[in-house]
Amino acid sequence: MSNPIILIDDDRDYLELLAGKLRDLGYHNLRLADHPLEAVEAFERGDLFDLALIDMTMPDMDGLALLELIKNTSPGTECIMVTAINEARTAVDCLRKGAYDYLVKPVAKDVLALTLPRALERKRLLDILDLEKGQTLPALSNPLPFAPIVTQSPTMQRILKEAELHAASNVPVLITGESGTGKELLARAIHQASPRAPFPFTPINMSSVSAGLFEAEFFGHTRGAFTGADAARTGFLEHTHRGTLFLDEIGDLPLELQGKLLRVLQEGEFSRVGSSERVKVDLRFIAATNEDLDRMIARKAFRKDLFYRIRGGLLHLPPLRERPEDIALLADLFLKRYDKPTQASRRVTSAALAHLLGYGWPGNVRELRSVIQSAANLAQGKAIDVPHLPEHLAAQSKPGAISAAVAPEDNAALRPLADVEQEYIMSVYNRLNQNKSQTAKVLNIGLNTLRRKLATYGID
Repeated sequence: MSNPIILIDDDRDYLELLAGKLRDLGYHNLRLADHPLEAVEAFERGDLFDLALIDMTMPDMDGLALLELIKNTSPGTECIMVTAINEARTAVDCLRKGAYDYLVKPVAKDVLALTLPRALERKRLLDILDLEKGQTLPALSNPLPFAPIVTQSPTMQRILKEAELHAASNVPVLITGESGTGKELLARAIHQASPRAPFPFTPINMSSVSAGLFEAEFFGHTRGAFTGADAARTGFLEHTHRGTLFLDEIGDLPLELQGKLLRVLQEGEFSRVGSSERVKVDLRFIAATNEDLDRMIARKAFRKDLFYRIRGGLLHLPPLRERPEDIALLADLFLKRYDKPTQASRRVTSAALAHLLGYGWPGNVRELRSVIQSAANLAQGKAIDVPHLPEHLAAQSKPGAISAAVAPEDNAALRPLADVEQEYIMSVYNRLNQNKSQTAKVLNIGLNTLRRKLATYGID
């Protein structure tokens, strides 16, 4: 596990013993400090730790004083006090000063196996609450797994940070959003950011799972379990052991199969078809749907108990029309993807961009990618203009009369999409007498989104 943990104890031999137990449990990102002032320097330097195990009795600074300093310096660090003396009054003092727990030496490995995950889970939940309340945009601790998700939307950046926090745990995650918003891409990123990354990620489209083959596909079967079954088959569950099982479009799973899936989620074990032997699996479940599960539950089309089981963490991906700041960015990305290496970099004219920004994108990012690919083929190496866009897009978009004000002359230099977007937004803003509410309405974006973009342009 990658959670940074600091162990603080003046007894070096005990530190090494404790660190060995944690490594056996899978915790390898450990810092050992055999003097409390060494730990003080680390925290004052800004070093980040998810968890601190602190000895109570140390020279120069006792455990309670160090606990108080850590909670003042790094409130997000969960602290567990370790002592050789089992005193109720001391334990209460520790808890009052912010400690998560109080353990008595010698601390058994099974006690650590129970206490540390709970402390880290508490930190994860508190981090998510802080993320929802925070005003500043969060930074990803491990951005590489999320690199395929390209965005400059503040809403999306908060979602990615929350996804990263969920990735560190084993709780099931439910991803909701319209078709084409990138639910599977986010699920893969969560898997890659989790400790399960070295093991399989198995995506399954639940709408394609038939009632007759559900058990054979998920549980596998023994030889001879079916007519013509000459060999045993490993099911999805066993194949994905220690990895992540992604249940896409879970709202399409027939009601009679939901109970069978629920049993696996609850018990973590199953029997192959044709065998009574119970097989245990260690899985992370991520589910996704574009359905309104609350409404499905109300009309008894989806089991309430299954919903509560898969909804450990809830992530909702907004549609592309609610994050227009990503349209130019994604269009540029897709355009570069479809460029031939020998071609000069192509661009999108401001008139075409106005149509892209004014369209509702019912197919979301998937539709935008398809449109750019088609337009790039028609443009034949030239800048993408309105005639290269699909007829339905040009007809249904609402770029407004103002878009003509930012359309370039035929001999104008081609510019980056971000510059064109800024000029278009500023043109609308000035044309409407700098009325932010009306500008946001015309651009079909949120008022807060407009304010953030104007701030980047140097406008309060």
